[in-house]
Amino acid sequence: MLKSAGAAALAIPGAAAPSRSAAAVQIRPHFEGKDTAKICLEAGLGGPPAAGVSADEAVAAAARRIRQLGVEHVISGGGQIPWEEPRLKEMMDRHKAHGLTVANLMIAGFPNAIYNRPGKDADIEKVIQSIKAAGNVGLPVVEYNWYAHRAMEGYFEEPGRAGAGWTGFDYERMKDLPPLPEEGPHTLDEMWANITYFLKAVIPVAEKANVRLALHPNDPPAPVSRGSEQIMATIDGWKKLISIVDSPSNGITFDCGVTREMGGDPVEVCRYFASRDRINHVHFRNVLVKKPYERYTEVFIDEGENDMFSVMKELVKQKYTRLIYPEHPRGIDYDRERTNFRPQYPGGGGYAGYAFNVGYTRAMMQAALSAA
Repeated sequence: MLKSAGAAALAIPGAAAPSRSAAAVQIRPHFEGKDTAKICLEAGLGGPPAAGVSADEAVAAAARRIRQLGVEHVISGGGQIPWEEPRLKEMMDRHKAHGLTVANLMIAGFPNAIYNRPGKDADIEKVIQSIKAAGNVGLPVVEYNWYAHRAMEGYFEEPGRAGAGWTGFDYERMKDLPPLPEEGPHTLDEMWANITYFLKAVIPVAEKANVRLALHPNDPPAPVSRGSEQIMATIDGWKKLISIVDSPSNGITFDCGVTREMGGDPVEVCRYFASRDRINHVHFRNVLVKKPYERYTEVFIDEGENDMFSVMKELVKQKYTRLIYPEHPRGIDYDRERTNFRPQYPGGGGYAGYAFNVGYTRAMMQAALSAA
């Protein structure tokens, strides 16, 4: 339209030509790149492979589904520890051959370190060896959890718009459940002492390996879960964590959904951690909260209490360049009708739900980059 208007002005006698500066202005989308955040999805998205499909064919099919959404980065679980360099390299190269970059692996399998049991030093050594292997193959981020117990017993499905699935959480459903024998009850002081011991052992190794650790917050952020207090169930807890060892390798997974579940302001919390370069991974989702910590509902990314555009603008403002995972898709009929569909959470969705999340997140990102 601008070009047409300019041409018409030139054709009309006596009409002033458009200024050079006005003619040169073009609004163009800003795409993900080296200096921006990158949207990611889980490797293998789309469900289990069909019978008779080889592992390579399954990886190729999943990569095709992911790349059709314009996504080129993936996350996954890292498997049994200690991780070994050849296995990590083979996994990363296999995905790279299909156009995907593995940029974050979840590490697990060190309960003795979490609960301060005999064998904790052996567990920590396995983590150390895994971090070294990650650094040697160029994996930038290792994510982990430090739950005394994850309060998933409080989840249930709620009906959303047009019968879609929401994921509700109600602390009343599980607050009186007893400790599990394999976990036991733990105080806040115990859990802080345990992770302090862990961080002081592993963060110096991560720094040398050029690897960043990202601790996911307690989700759900129940105050006490099966008799145990939770260190990452408050924003003050997140701040305490990064103060234990002052290093970019000692960071968090910033989850704007969990932030709101705890009654926090995601933009303010994002600013606090991103300005200190302590956000090493992002989960991007929305919620409706009835009572902070105890009663909330995970809803579609476009309909909750979070101002998702403001969150994205803050990430852009703080020059965050790592991964953004638009997680927890809602349960929609198209996914539910697929053969062998298995939601991760009550009311959760699958590939089509992720496609909606990716499109919304990319629109937020491109708009925020254009406005920067």
